Amino acid sequence: MRRTIVFVFTLLLGFFNPSVQADNPAASKATAAAQKHTIPQRGTLYRVTYRGNTSYLFGTVHVGKTAFYPLEPEVTRAFSAARKLVIEVDVRNTEAMRQAVMRHGLYPAGQTINQHLSADASAQLRQALRRYGTPFESIARMKPWMVANLLLVQEMARQGFPSEQGIELHFLSLAEKQKKTVQELETADYQLSLFDSMNDAEQEEYLVENLTELANGAAMQKALDLITAWQSADAKALDAALLEMQKGENASDRFLQKVLLDQRNPAMAQQVEALLKTDKTSFVAVGALHLLGAKGVPGLLQQRGYTVQKLY
Repeated sequence: MRRTIVFVFTLLLGFFNPSVQADNPAASKATAAAQKHTIPQRGTLYRVTYRGNTSYLFGTVHVGKTAFYPLEPEVTRAFSAARKLVIEVDVRNTEAMRQAVMRHGLYPAGQTINQHLSADASAQLRQALRRYGTPFESIARMKPWMVANLLLVQEMARQGFPSEQGIELHFLSLAEKQKKTVQELETADYQLSLFDSMNDAEQEEYLVENLTELANGAAMQKALDLITAWQSADAKALDAALLEMQKGENASDRFLQKVLLDQRNPAMAQQVEALLKTDKTSFVAVGALHLLGAKGVPGLLQQRGYTVQKLY
């Protein structure tokens, strides 16, 4: 279950949805339609200040639905006040994504995934592909982690949470309309290189664990529970998810915790630190789990002496 949680809350999903565009008309319509209703708090929001400069940190999920919009006034005010939107990766750069997938997500011509999987794992994969109606030929050159992530995206979409409704796309659309500068914290190449750092055995383990959890429904249920927690700004539930991930005992769980969170958070904090020294006001939107715990971005900034206030 932890693999799905980290994936949904920490990594951008545009890599696995080539049709993603920055504009989000469905969200825009939902925003207009929902203005008359009470808007709940969503995610988590921090304010970090330094010598008169401010950076707002907002925790997102990388999937969504029209009911997520509009975001609450406290978030939209913070966004409107900012001169710059800062996100993990700008998914509008489809060429950079394509190059990253080619470099890190595919085997060289002449190699297939079957050559890198055990017979049992290969059989389990084919069974999953039949369940999703996905021809083996369409994923034959993909690496195991790439296939696992692709199936996760498909299942989230089936559950009503497509990546094209993700929060980052909503902010990118608003940034374009409000003529804000957009800055990336990372690159598509960097994010996918993290998965590509796994060896064959670790990639097979990652694939098999995800296939098993997708088949029994436990992964999706946990992910949906956490999205519900995000929708109601349930800090206790989000903190509990982080604690659960930290209990991971196998290679896959350790990779997700140590690489996808612990390795990336200090670099993110360092870039927010740079923003605070150069930008009057910025709005940083990253996966919600990056903002939790002592090793989260707000915690690291506080340890470095910056004034950090949790707004909710």
